[in-house]
Amino acid sequence: MKTYFFLILCVLFWSGNFILGRYINEEIEPLELAFFRWFFVLIIVSPILILKFTHIYQSIKNNYFILLFLSALGISTYNTFVYIALTMTTSTNALIINSIVPILILVLSVFILKQKILFHQIIGILLSTLGVIFLVLKGDFTNIFSLNFNHGDLFIIVSALSWAFYSVFVKFRPKELNNFEFFATIVVLGFIILVPFYLYQGYSIERELLLLQSNYLVFLYISVFASCLSYYFWHFGIDHIGASKTGQFVHLMPLFGTILAYVFLDETLLFYHISGAFAIALGIYLSLFYKRVQI
Repeated sequence: MKTYFFLILCVLFWSGNFILGRYINEEIEPLELAFFRWFFVLIIVSPILILKFTHIYQSIKNNYFILLFLSALGISTYNTFVYIALTMTTSTNALIINSIVPILILVLSVFILKQKILFHQIIGILLSTLGVIFLVLKGDFTNIFSLNFNHGDLFIIVSALSWAFYSVFVKFRPKELNNFEFFATIVVLGFIILVPFYLYQGYSIERELLLLQSNYLVFLYISVFASCLSYYFWHFGIDHIGASKTGQFVHLMPLFGTILAYVFLDETLLFYHISGAFAIALGIYLSLFYKRVQI
């Protein structure tokens, strides 16, 4: 139960990050948000980098390809592309497209990790995916015809692919690094990859200082909760129940978004919210506990 609790918290924190990325896109540019997010995370993990410098350096030297690959996917690309996408597309489009992540992880796990997927797990993933779509379309599937797809949706697709590949290939990370050391390693490498793209934008120091001063709570949240804690919880899940089962928890994002809107924005819970939530919950149950389910 500890694993599932961690994964629920992970996706809850990511849901908040998703909402923040959408609502502050006019004030903070995507590269700024990504850069300062990982800059502050780098400060947080710096004690590990200092204390374990020799150990981490040796691991990078011996495993530079897989570590750079995972850093580019999980740190540099995924979140940055999400932030870019949210400046171009709607939250509805983004949530629908992002719901393919568990399916992508499932397919990649079969082909790359040679993982066996049982029928109950496939049904569970499809059911929770339909629950997500039903929820974000407000209970009316005909609403899909009113969606306008644009370039931002392509960025969401790329980000979904990036996270799916990361979640599968993290299986091949260096075994000599524990979860904290591994996270610190990919943070520093991913941040280094981001730096030239950030510098190319030519932001002034005055602008950035003002940005940090007026949005320090945003950066505090996305650095501590949506980064350090969430990444640890996600890796904990992959270590204990595998990538395909862990990926199923992504479907909780729109559900948590609805709950957060209800609690903080005083929005009303309607029938389609309950129906979508039930389908998501049932789908996750089937995919996680299929051995206990008789169909």
